[in-house]
Amino acid sequence: MITSPDKPEVQPTYKLKVEDLNVYYGDFPAIKHAALDVPENRVTALIGPSGCGKTTFIRALNRMHDLSPNVRVEGSVSLDGDDIYARDVDPVSIRHRIGMVFQRPNPFPKSIYENAVYGPKIHGVSSRRALADVCERSLRRAALWDEVKDRLHRSALDLSGGQQQRLCIARVLAVEPEVILMDEPASALDPIATSKIEDLICELKNDFTVVIVTHSMQQAARISDFTAFFLMGDLIEVGTTSEIFTKPKDKRTEDYITGRYG
Repeated sequence: MITSPDKPEVQPTYKLKVEDLNVYYGDFPAIKHAALDVPENRVTALIGPSGCGKTTFIRALNRMHDLSPNVRVEGSVSLDGDDIYARDVDPVSIRHRIGMVFQRPNPFPKSIYENAVYGPKIHGVSSRRALADVCERSLRRAALWDEVKDRLHRSALDLSGGQQQRLCIARVLAVEPEVILMDEPASALDPIATSKIEDLICELKNDFTVVIVTHSMQQAARISDFTAFFLMGDLIEVGTTSEIFTKPKDKRTEDYITGRYG
């Protein structure tokens, strides 16, 4: 019997590259010399015990720390090869290309429609037809359109927690980002709403690069392609999710995965 040779593994294209990243709160080093390549059109999960630096790290990926006067960031974060911390780079333009969804749903106290089109409107889109198209497209992408299409002008605050979070995702999608950062997007939701968010994340990676902070190792195992393990400000280990969960190289990763601490 003639067997065909194994196909070579296709190497991913990297959308973000983090090199020697250090983040300080005053004099305290919250992230120390972290390096991470984020593959394009994949889901990368950041895991680790509470207080290990996951949120600090993800906020450095779109310059959210610029808004905090006591935080200092050193090192390099590159988007498609360009350093987002270069002096001539506008942080607002970076947050346009790298959107963020936060832990708790934070819809504006406006209508569902106004939430969905908020980003395009502040970027100059004024055509009613164009805004209507953006609204429908972003809500469909966020798997919310069928649930709200008949009440677009009702307050977003009337939605359930899970619906509010998907609306916040739609608000990010409306400006057509390239990368979506999610900081524990389902931690405040019930199991049914969490399942919908997880299904949505798996769909979004077809069009976007996704980085998610999660406190749930089960969630990371279900939805991510790659996993990075943080501990006390150090990025300990990065690999495919299957490698991290079945054959970790570092004993500290193994101890965390098997529940010895954390």
